[in-house]
Amino acid sequence: MEARYEMLVNGKMTGGSRSLDVINPATAEVFATCACASREEMEVAVTAAAAAFPAWSATSLDERRAVLIKMAEAIETNLDSLARTLTSEQGKPIGDAQGEVGGAAYFLRYYAGLEIPVETIEDSDARRIELHRRPLGVVAAIVPWNFPVLTAVNKIGAALLTGNTAVVKPAATTPLATLQFASLIKDFVPAGVVNIVTDNNDLGDVLTGHPLVRKVSFTGSTNTGMKVMSSGSATLKRMTLELGGNDSGIVLDDCDPEVVSQQLFDSAFANNGQVCIALKRLYVHDSQYDAICEKLAEIARAAIVGSGLQQGTQLGPVQNRTQYNKLKSLIEETRKDGNIIAGGDSPDGPGYFINPTIVRDIADDARLVTDEQFGPVLPVMRYTDVGDVIARANNTSYGLGNSVWSSSVEKAGAVASQLDSGSVWINKHGDIGPDTPFAGAKMSGVGIEMGMHGLLEFTQAKVVNYAKAANV
Repeated sequence: MEARYEMLVNGKMTGGSRSLDVINPATAEVFATCACASREEMEVAVTAAAAAFPAWSATSLDERRAVLIKMAEAIETNLDSLARTLTSEQGKPIGDAQGEVGGAAYFLRYYAGLEIPVETIEDSDARRIELHRRPLGVVAAIVPWNFPVLTAVNKIGAALLTGNTAVVKPAATTPLATLQFASLIKDFVPAGVVNIVTDNNDLGDVLTGHPLVRKVSFTGSTNTGMKVMSSGSATLKRMTLELGGNDSGIVLDDCDPEVVSQQLFDSAFANNGQVCIALKRLYVHDSQYDAICEKLAEIARAAIVGSGLQQGTQLGPVQNRTQYNKLKSLIEETRKDGNIIAGGDSPDGPGYFINPTIVRDIADDARLVTDEQFGPVLPVMRYTDVGDVIARANNTSYGLGNSVWSSSVEKAGAVASQLDSGSVWINKHGDIGPDTPFAGAKMSGVGIEMGMHGLLEFTQAKVVNYAKAANV
C-alpha cells in the first residue's frame, strides 16, 4: 500500500483540498502524491499556530526540551525510512540522505541542550538592569529543496525552544520526507505548535504577509528573499534570510595538487553542487593551475553518477527539471567562454543527470563565474598576484562564504582576513554545524542562523530596569 503523505495542521493529519505530484529526479517520473493546501487551509494553519502560542510560550524550558528530544528520537527510530523517502524525492545518494536525517536529530538534541540566558547589563547600588529574551509568536519557516529535512528541523528546533509556534512550508518538489516527519510527531507535539503545510509554490505570500506571523525564517534564492522581505515589511516582521552564495576558493602557491584536489572537488560537488555554501568559483595560483585542473578533471571523470538508491553512487541527479534546464543552458553557453575538460554532458537514460563538469581558461565576467550555478559545474581561474585574487574573489554581490587553501595557516589567515563574507574557512570549505553561527554578507542574507546567536534571532529582547531603592 502506498504511503499517505498528509499535512499536519492543528495536531491532525489532513489530506488538503488539492494534491501535488512529486517527481523522482532519477527517473523524471511521478512516484508519489501528497496533500497540497489551499489559501484557506494555509490560513487555518497560521490561525492554529497563533492560538497555540499563549500556552506553548508559557511552558517551562524543560518541557520544550522534552518535546525536542522526542522529535529527535522519532527521527532516529525512523532514520532509514526517512532517508529513503528523501533520496527518492531529492536525488542525493542514500548515505548522504542518512547523514542529513541523522543530522536533523543531532540539531534537535543540540537545541534541547541550550539555555536561554538572562543577561545582566548593570548591577549597581542604584539599579539593576537585565536583558531578557521573550518568544515572538508565530514563526513561518520556508524551506528549500536541497536539504529539506535538516533545514526544516533546524528552524523548528530553534523556534520551539524559544517558545514560538511554527508553520513550516516545504519546497514543492521535496515535501515528502518533511510530511513523513510530521506524521511521526503529531501525537506528542501539542496541537498547533508545529504545522507543516505544502503548496505548489503559490502560497508563500500568505505566510510572509500574514499579520499573525511575527517572524519569517527563509532559506532560498536571493531573488525570492527580496520578495519575502518586501512582503513582510508592512508588519515589520523579524526576518532571517539565508540566501544565495557564489563562494570562492583561493589556492595559494604552496599547496600540493595531489593532496588538495580531492578536497576541492568534494567542496564543490557535495550534494551535486546544490549547496548554498558549495565552492562555486576556484582561483588557483599560476604555479599550480595546470596540475590542479588536470587532477580535478581526473576526479570528475571517475565519479560515479546515478540514482541515489544504487550502491556506490557518488553524485545523484539535479533535483528538478527547472534547475536541470538552467544548468544545461549554462553549460552550452560556457562552451564559448571556457575550456570544458571534464563532463559537460549527461549520461544516457532518463533523469536529470549531469556529469560533473570542470571548466578552465574562463574569464571572470563569464556567467558561470558571476552567477550562482547551483549544480555540478565548477569554473577554475588562474591568478598570479594575491592582492589581485582577493579583489576578484570579493567582486561579487554575494557574501556567504569563502575558503583559502595553503600549507601555511598564517598565510591563509592573512588572506582570509581580507575576504568579504559571513564565513571564511581555511583548508576546508562549508564546515557548519548547529553550534556555529552562520550568516551571509551583502546579498547573501540577513540575520544569523544556528548557534546561540541564531537561537536569539527567534526572540524579542526585553529590558527590565529595577530601581534598588523602593521610593514608592
